[in-house]
Amino acid sequence: GYAFITSHDEILAGAKKEGKLRASSSLDPNTFKPLMDSFKKKYPFVDIEIQEMTGTDTAQRFLLELKAGTVKEWDTLHLPEDFYTDYAPHAKKIDVLGMAEHGVLKINPKMVDPEYRSMVSIGSAICSIAYNKNHLAADKVPNKWEDFLKPEFKGRKFLVDIRPYCLAALVPAMGEEWVKNYARKIKEQEPIWVRGQTRAMSGIIAGEYALHQMTQYHSCMRAAAKDVTKSLVCKIIEPVPAKIQDVEGVLQSAPNPSRALLFIEHNASPEAQKIIDEFNPLKSNVFADGEIARLLRGKKVSLNDFRTYH
Repeated sequence: GYAFITSHDEILAGAKKEGKLRASSSLDPNTFKPLMDSFKKKYPFVDIEIQEMTGTDTAQRFLLELKAGTVKEWDTLHLPEDFYTDYAPHAKKIDVLGMAEHGVLKINPKMVDPEYRSMVSIGSAICSIAYNKNHLAADKVPNKWEDFLKPEFKGRKFLVDIRPYCLAALVPAMGEEWVKNYARKIKEQEPIWVRGQTRAMSGIIAGEYALHQMTQYHSCMRAAAKDVTKSLVCKIIEPVPAKIQDVEGVLQSAPNPSRALLFIEHNASPEAQKIIDEFNPLKSNVFADGEIARLLRGKKVSLNDFRTYH
């Protein structure tokens, strides 16, 4: 049931007949202009607009609009990890995987979902702990995930994010039962529940909190770079929870599907991955030769890729 386009020239010919490309993205907005500029350098005839789509509220609202059939103007679809299987049926059934394997599209096949075949992950993230070095002695900082279960960390001693995508990324290495059991024990530690990276990192820098159990490494490093007190430390613990993210597909109702396909191919290219690393440090795809891939070399990694994305 998937469409297979046999040549890149055919996609290009279709794109030249289409109108303004409208794309949704979960990348940081400061990435949009350089991505659009590099794309238009390849395809000068394309007019393009990108709109940010992040957060669970936005994802839920957009899903309702998709189900109601009111989304008509968008061409690319961002598939949030929390609602991935709900969003998947709304992507156009194009055999991106097959086209990547046969060289019609210049995309690393590992970046494509092998089950749905039309979705491409252009980014990834790893998770770490974060702490204030002025409020937690170096010899007290956890060295493994089980350290958070020690008696001295019970009773509002560390932050835990209620959106558990970092925790879910431990399943490939540790197994689902281990992760569920660990999560129950974390709850028994009576932590401070939070939602969102920015507020949590600001609180640690301000000395309101000493420790975060599991945060996105790029968010921590971004906050640390702006920390004038130099008190925020981002520490990687093995197995390193890593996850593919920023998954894109062509929307089922896309008015400009050929242009959308070219843009997704561009976002997976080495050129665009370099831009993502420059403007969204530590967010390039794990299967690209970027910052994330280099950082993970030699480490034990628990990768939540398309095989375990559910």
